[in-house]
Amino acid sequence: MSASLSRPRVGVWLIGARGSVATTVVTGCAAVTAGLHPPTGMVTETPPFTDSALPALSDLVFGGHDTVDCPLPKRAEALTAGGVLPPGLTTAVAAELTAADREIRPGGPTPGDTRTEAELIAAFTADIRDFVHRHDLARTVVVNVASTEPASTGGTLPPSTLYALAALRAGCPYINFTPSEGLHHPVAAREALARGLPYAGRDGKTGQTLLRSVLGPMFAQRALNVRAWSGANLLGGGDGAALADPAAAAAKNAGKERVLADTLGAAPEGEVHIDDVPALGDWKTAWDHIAFDGFLGTRMIMQTIWQGCDSALAAPLVLDLARLTARAHEAGLTGPLSELGFYFKDPVGHGPAALGDQYRELVGLGERLRAVEGETRGAPGPRTEATPPTTDGGDPA
Repeated sequence: MSASLSRPRVGVWLIGARGSVATTVVTGCAAVTAGLHPPTGMVTETPPFTDSALPALSDLVFGGHDTVDCPLPKRAEALTAGGVLPPGLTTAVAAELTAADREIRPGGPTPGDTRTEAELIAAFTADIRDFVHRHDLARTVVVNVASTEPASTGGTLPPSTLYALAALRAGCPYINFTPSEGLHHPVAAREALARGLPYAGRDGKTGQTLLRSVLGPMFAQRALNVRAWSGANLLGGGDGAALADPAAAAAKNAGKERVLADTLGAAPEGEVHIDDVPALGDWKTAWDHIAFDGFLGTRMIMQTIWQGCDSALAAPLVLDLARLTARAHEAGLTGPLSELGFYFKDPVGHGPAALGDQYRELVGLGERLRAVEGETRGAPGPRTEATPPTTDGGDPA
């Protein structure tokens, strides 16, 4: 993907860079840039964001960390065989996939890794800074799209937090597209406050919870009493395998339940069950059963079924988030970007839970970025390699 010499280029550093979501992000960005496919699902390509001075898709440069070594072109071929990517597209954007794959560095910790937490963070930070320096990037956004990890226990920092700290120490805005801890860990939360960088998350809202954030307000606004709301998810692929761990599933479900409590005023009875079905690959089915009372206590039921491809649902959101967060960084915004709650199950900051209200806040962010365009566009923004690393005294990192 070539960029005009007159425009600054922006890095997108993906944690889990050889996973299904990351591969679809890189493939999709190349396909849209080349005019091979329209930007379906990308809110940043709609009229409210036309003049918000977001980085062009052609100006994005991809790299990342991963613990697996399957090259991106091979990963894309597998996704094509599974029906996630259209036939022929992998060949058409092979150069872009190969270029991104060259920028993927070994992640960790892996089995047998003897490095300390501080050494891992330092290595990850150095990888990001090297990427920024070699490509002369104006800024880089780090996005976690790795598999869900169980909630941390004891004094050990989870991998997602190691990567989040590396992002902060490299001077990079951070997005947690997963339910993993990331910046939510107290150690990282303190450092995020001190660094003054924009960040967003967590857990991308792509299917079942997206629908819940629409239906929950509907019941509340029509004064219908929801008695119970139960759900089930059938999914395969890496996410299905990761969520077969009860602890990881619990972290995932927390965000699904939060949106109901926030939009209905209280959490109804019922749970969400997640089943790993490897045969489904990257496809998933989400089913909801909603029991509610109508006028005079008449008992009624609504059932919904959502079937979709998680990677294809997530990829345009990741591109949106990278562009919006990069622009927010350029504009000097700091701290939690609550206006990006539109994209998340469990958003940081303080914002509404209903999708319509979240969309209005997102559009408001676009207007805010447009208003400061004259002040920031063309100005030399902060270089992401300029922030020196620090170690908080007394912290395990």
